[in-house]
Amino acid sequence: MSYADTLFINMCRDILENGTSTEGEKVRPRWADGTPAYTIKRFGVVNRYDLREEFPALTLRRTALKSCMDEILWIYQKKSNDIHQLNSHIWDEWADEAGTIGKAYGYQIGVKSRYKEGMMDQMDRVLFDLNKNPFSRRIMTNTYVFADLSEMNLYPCAYGVTYNVTQKEGEDKLTLNMVLNQRSQDVLTANNWNVCQYAILLMMVAASTGMLAGELLHVIADAHIYDRHTDIVRELISRETYPAPRVTLNPEVTDFYAFTTDDLWVEDYQTGPQVKNIPVAV
Repeated sequence: MSYADTLFINMCRDILENGTSTEGEKVRPRWADGTPAYTIKRFGVVNRYDLREEFPALTLRRTALKSCMDEILWIYQKKSNDIHQLNSHIWDEWADEAGTIGKAYGYQIGVKSRYKEGMMDQMDRVLFDLNKNPFSRRIMTNTYVFADLSEMNLYPCAYGVTYNVTQKEGEDKLTLNMVLNQRSQDVLTANNWNVCQYAILLMMVAASTGMLAGELLHVIADAHIYDRHTDIVRELISRETYPAPRVTLNPEVTDFYAFTTDDLWVEDYQTGPQVKNIPVAV
């Protein structure tokens, strides 16, 4: 069993057994037939993964790791809001006629701000600080920009990343750690997707700054299971599990802006069958 499986199973059981229902409340999401999409939720779920121990991929079912990386590249490397620059269709529901999701996600990462060192966007500033002042407590990105919310086709769910560097006595390399803040998460469809995405981002940034990828701390304000997902989740967490896969990056790439999905190497990823036909609330 991978450690990610353990955390996921325990989290789902806790939500199902101890969560609170939103049934009867005013909720925004709707199912395809127009009925309200209610949830069972837990407030303030915190999970911690150590990439020095293993990569946090579920084995209960397969997480599409290269697609995870593709979306991360779209946001943080391409700094794009254009779905035509994304190789999956996960954002199609929220795209406008021009194919953009508005001033969301990658758009915000690419906005330049003035610093005493010059004009930089959010990702360039992260890389600059990690190289020049790695022990700063101010190294972060944020896509939840209030002034632009009205021009976003969907408010960001995973919105804030904080980087923090540690070094143990006797170690030559610095260790790069990350906090991922998420206001809301559909646990069945998105939990391990987001975890794997930001684990890959952490690995990319660490490789680009000569550091080791360390801990990923995932903080979810509203972790929920939709009412039409509960039976699927119960079946999923009852499955057999397997050891975590080995996931690495091409060691020859050390430039953050040079990574492609071909540079993600996945070995020995054994999983249960994929869950198909999951209803999605919009």
